Amino acid sequence: MSAEPLSPTEIDRRLESLPGWALEGDRITRTFRLPSHFAAAALTAHIARIQDELNHHSDLTLGYNTVALSVHTHDAGGAVTEKDLALAARVASAAPAHGAE
Repeated sequence: MSAEPLSPTEIDRRLESLPGWALEGDRITRTFRLPSHFAAAALTAHIARIQDELNHHSDLTLGYNTVALSVHTHDAGGAVTEKDLALAARVASAAPAHGAE
């Protein structure tokens, strides 16, 4: 998968299919709200597994009933790449099973 930086226009276009994700500076971000702390912890573990499968890791923060991600590609100078959007799409697919909003 390409580690070439994407333009802000391309990122915005691609984020249209990923509700709740936003471009903030040089990264894409998303915070999920969950019904409980246990559900948030389970989603965090699921995201960690996805990150290992993709060999692409984000900043991942567990709150009481929230999980926040901040994603960019270090190999591309900290820019957003296709790798980040692929990770976001996988997380977006997994999150509803944990009750995430």
